[in-house]
Amino acid sequence: MGKFKRVCVFCGSNSGNRKIFSDAALDLGRQLVERKMDLVYGGGSIGLMGLVSKTVYDGGCHVLGVIPTALVSVEISGHAVGEVLIVSDMHERKAEMARRADAFIALPGGYGTMEELLEMITWSQLGFHQKPLAMAPQIPKTSI
Repeated sequence: MGKFKRVCVFCGSNSGNRKIFSDAALDLGRQLVERKMDLVYGGGSIGLMGLVSKTVYDGGCHVLGVIPTALVSVEISGHAVGEVLIVSDMHERKAEMARRADAFIALPGGYGTMEELLEMITWSQLGFHQKPLAMAPQIPKTSI
């Protein structure tokens, strides 16, 4: 991962129902800081998005949140984390995140997270980008 400067993280605006999800968000945030990598993410300050973004921001790396106008009041609680780019819709959000990132990581999330990841996979398959994609965490069978 050393050759990447900016990593896009797709994840939920909810913390999920297992501690392993929030642990993974915090761990990923710490890993990005250790490697001095900047974060591009969905712009929310709550849930897993809030955990990973605050960890990266507090660690001194740049954080860019890309959020559609319609989600500002839903996904930003209190103060935004880092720089926030407000876009018109979800399509523009994904395009902006993809343009600004060198790689993609998906943490647990809902249908939106799955849709964002699948779109990046599709764009890779179509040759729109050749950026790596990863999913985390690996959930141990004992926790299922």
